[in-house]
Amino acid sequence: MKILLLTAATGGGHIRAAAAIEKHLRDNCPGIEVKTEDAFKTISSIFDKTICDGYHFLATKAPKMFGKLYESTNQESHFASLVPKLSGIFRRRLLPSILEFDPDVIITTHPFVTEMISCLKEDGKVSALLLCVMTDYGPHKSWVSPAVDAYIVSNEDMMETMVRHMGVPREKIFPFGIPVHDVFFEKADRQAILRELGLDENRMTILIMAGSFGVNNILSVFREITALPQDFQMIIITGRNEKLYHAFEEELPSCPKSCKLVYFTKEVEKYMKAANLIVTKPGGLTVSEALACNIPLAVFDAIPGQEEDNANFLMNHGMAVRIGKGDSCAATIQSLLEDEEKLEEMKRSCEKFDKSQSIPNMLDLIQYLLKKKGEA
Repeated sequence: MKILLLTAATGGGHIRAAAAIEKHLRDNCPGIEVKTEDAFKTISSIFDKTICDGYHFLATKAPKMFGKLYESTNQESHFASLVPKLSGIFRRRLLPSILEFDPDVIITTHPFVTEMISCLKEDGKVSALLLCVMTDYGPHKSWVSPAVDAYIVSNEDMMETMVRHMGVPREKIFPFGIPVHDVFFEKADRQAILRELGLDENRMTILIMAGSFGVNNILSVFREITALPQDFQMIIITGRNEKLYHAFEEELPSCPKSCKLVYFTKEVEKYMKAANLIVTKPGGLTVSEALACNIPLAVFDAIPGQEEDNANFLMNHGMAVRIGKGDSCAATIQSLLEDEEKLEEMKRSCEKFDKSQSIPNMLDLIQYLLKKKGEA
């Protein structure tokens, strides 16, 4: 069997979901040939840069405008109709690489790419099964296309909206969960990890996933949290954000709490499993990785649109609290630290939301759909 994973780099989540699927297939399924391709880069470097830079600018510099665009494309509008038109212009540039690999199955982790492959299927240019992996916790119309054979969604709550308001047949929706790397589901000895990191193994630990925050915003939150009287330690991961890393370097000498500062790491799961609470923006993949580690979240600075949907889902299911800026941030975190039962209840809610079989379930579904297709 050949499986082609098509993704795009507007935000890191689409790429990380595809990478998780590919690694699982390479590690566990020797009979499957798998290839991952960044569809936007395949179309053209100019197209990739325009779309990705435009997304990043709106999400970070003009979030209210981003939210309005997100809302307008989720309903019938002139703007929403542009997506299929753009797909029509660019989809044929994907065709040569698809035909060369000749996949049995195409898995997409980006809405624009899903639309393009759906159009190619409708044109009769592609006959492979099309599975769409939706990488957030609320549905959006941009993911929905006529020739999709199955939708892999993060949770059961999404199904009714997709059926009633987006016209998706119920039998095409599978709430297996967003794929994340298997290491996030592996059990670990928290005390041993803390010793390895040079941290106190008996102290409450708060992890701040800071890379996608604005420097001023996250420093403000950090100062408010570290001023709290409770006894705890902190881990701060800045990712490849050099400006933020250096800002924290200057901040830490005067910090009243014990802190470990981390630049880019390929072992995010280690730091998550060391933590009792994660402070983060509610991106779909970061949320999924934290939930796989069964760690409660305090979510901050959600971008209007999909991050708001993600935050609302977490809140509705008792897996997160939302924090604001200044005093409201400090009060929320302090209240949580003082209520061990509340924190433990949130952890149990995370454990209950078990999506550890997402990729194996997806593979079983693929086998079923291929067999059904062969019998048709």
